Amino acid sequence: MNRGLWIGALVVVSLLTVSTRTQERAAAGKVVTPEGVRVLQNKSFDDSDAARREILDLYKDLRMTDVCDGMDLIGLQDIGLMKRVIRPLWRDVDTFTHRFVGFAITIRHVPTNVRVGRNSFPTLEGFKKFKSEQYGRAPDAWLKTARAGDVAVIDAGGVKECGFIGSNNSLGWAEKGVVGVVTNAGARDTDEIIKTRRIPVYCENGYSTRGVRPGRLIAESYNFPINCGGVLVFPGDVIVADGDGVIVVPREHALTVGRLAREINVGDEKSRAGRYKRLGMPLDETVKVE
Repeated sequence: MNRGLWIGALVVVSLLTVSTRTQERAAAGKVVTPEGVRVLQNKSFDDSDAARREILDLYKDLRMTDVCDGMDLIGLQDIGLMKRVIRPLWRDVDTFTHRFVGFAITIRHVPTNVRVGRNSFPTLEGFKKFKSEQYGRAPDAWLKTARAGDVAVIDAGGVKECGFIGSNNSLGWAEKGVVGVVTNAGARDTDEIIKTRRIPVYCENGYSTRGVRPGRLIAESYNFPINCGGVLVFPGDVIVADGDGVIVVPREHALTVGRLAREINVGDEKSRAGRYKRLGMPLDETVKVE
């Protein structure tokens, strides 16, 4: 091969090599975001002030067991009945401040994907910066949608040692009109939450989860279907909670179940009023007087 042909061949090979490497780099550098699909969709319902008021008035002072019995009568035995480990932080048998009925705002947290350990930062300021950044990944973003009469139903994504319900932020939720909180994890600052009794909290075994959010969990979504206490909860479902536990009434059955539960409750209160009288017990607000 003469020198000219040899040089030409070398140039072609070099160009092909460069082209191949460029294509490989382009292929390797292609960034994609997987397209998510939510198979289980939210339900549609009348969420007007009038519709909400009708339901709240119907369920006023109903016990969780009345509602459970109403669910039985339409063939939904144990559907919506949360596991018995979901308990109130306190029980007030004098004024029943631990009881509530309201509409679900569903919130889902997931475990964090970052951790820090000893000596992760050269100064305390580094950790404070990390903590602030991670709080930004776990905001109460759902709160901007909250209306009076709503209930925060929170799936903690299996994170048990994180107190995302505390004495401070829970009062902020109460200021927005949130009437209760239900979670499959726990709360922190429970002494103050119990002392103020401004917002009932129902959580797993009524226990305290001590740590803060950074380095433990992040917010995933809100107002999508979640699992809490072994129950499928849709945004807008009716949540009824008292000392016997928590039950979730599908919004499409709320009026039917409420009317049946009201009949059951009225009959029970009248019957107990008679027993109170025969036993010489003073009547209280839990019984009907004819």
